[in-house]
Formats: sequence, structure tokens, C-alpha cells
Amino acid sequence: MKVVVLLSGGVDSSTCLALAVKQHGAENVYALNIMYGQKHSKELSCAQKIADYYHVPYHLIDLSLIFSKSNCSLLQHSDQPIIHKSYNEQLKDLGGSGTVSTYVPFRNGLMLSCAASFAQSIGASAVIYGAHADDAAGRAYPDCTPEFVEYMNKAIYEGTGRELVIEAPFLNSNKAGIVKQGLELKVPYELTWSCYEGNDQPCGSCGTCIDRKKAFELNGAVDPLLQSTK
Repeated sequence: MKVVVLLSGGVDSSTCLALAVKQHGAENVYALNIMYGQKHSKELSCAQKIADYYHVPYHLIDLSLIFSKSNCSLLQHSDQPIIHKSYNEQLKDLGGSGTVSTYVPFRNGLMLSCAASFAQSIGASAVIYGAHADDAAGRAYPDCTPEFVEYMNKAIYEGTGRELVIEAPFLNSNKAGIVKQGLELKVPYELTWSCYEGNDQPCGSCGTCIDRKKAFELNGAVDPLLQSTK
């Protein structure tokens, strides 16, 4: 059974790739990455390294033009700063729910649609992506919620002649749970990248840096990227 993993180069997608390789064998796994004009373009090279590590084919698609009208703070052309607060703090500022400033308009919907087309073209049976409960909380990232996954899966299943499904293996897990499984799988987290700022070292204070650090701490481990900066 062939599968396509949406691989960004971060913790969640890299753990998805490791799990897919374990379940299906590297010869049946394809890594697909999407360039969308993100400030943290370093994750693109990290995704390539991770795909190489697992000996799976790596494919990159450029969709940045589609987001050229968005002023999401995550995009290179945006004049909005990255907010340096945890996601919990950002949700409190939003009154408990609402999309955070780093939500890219329907990004995952677009990525999954592209991945579905790619996957069906190569005869794959599933597209796998790393949506998880922390991102869905408070609808901070509405394209990571169980409802979104359910309906997107139905659309892709029907739209591909019932040949293809979406799998989100961490949908009911938090970031700490993903890291726990990744440590067991010996994911090379030193090759990954999460920070939203487009710098050479993690800033340590944006939402994704805070969540990543906490996830390792809850597993009694230290993020290897933070170790390398000491």
C-alpha cells in the first residue's frame, strides 16, 4: 500500500513519516512538501534531510502565489510580526477561541487537495498529515480540527472515486504525545525545524517554539535543537 505523507520538516510531520515508514515500509512512502511563502523556509531543507534519512522520495510543490494576498504573519511578504506568546495565551487574548495570526487561509485544505491529486496519480491509497489536538484547541487552526478532517476526508474519498483517504494519526494526541511516540521511533528531531521566525537558530519564544520545548520537557527530554544552541 503506497501512502503520501505531507512533510513540512517539523516535529509532527516528521513523526508521521517515521510512523508511515514503520507501518508500510520506506519503499511505499512518498514525502510531499509544500512551499507557501513561509518565513521559516529553513523547514524546506529540513524536510529534504528527513526524507533522505528515511530513504523515501521527496517532492516539493510551490503554492506561494495562492497566498500572495494574505497578510498572515507567517508569510514572508507580511508586515505583521510573529506573536511571541504561547498558543494558550494567544487564545486567551482572543476570548478563548479563534484563529491565531499564524493561521494561513485554508492552507491544509489546499495542501491536502494537492496531495490527493499527487497521491492518486502514483496509485497511493492514503494521504497522511500531522494535525493534532493542540492545534485544533480553540479553533486556533480550524483546518486541524476533527470536523475538518472528517469532511475533508469524505470529499477526497468521494472525489477520487473512493480510492483515497486522509489519515491523521495524531488527531486525538497533543504535542507531548507525538514527541513520546517519536522518541520511541527514534525520529531524528535534530534534523527538524519548527520556529516561525526565519532565522538560523530557534527564537524559543514564538508559539510553536514554546509548545515544542514543553513537549520534550513533558517526556523528560531536551529538544536537540536547544542542546545544539548551548
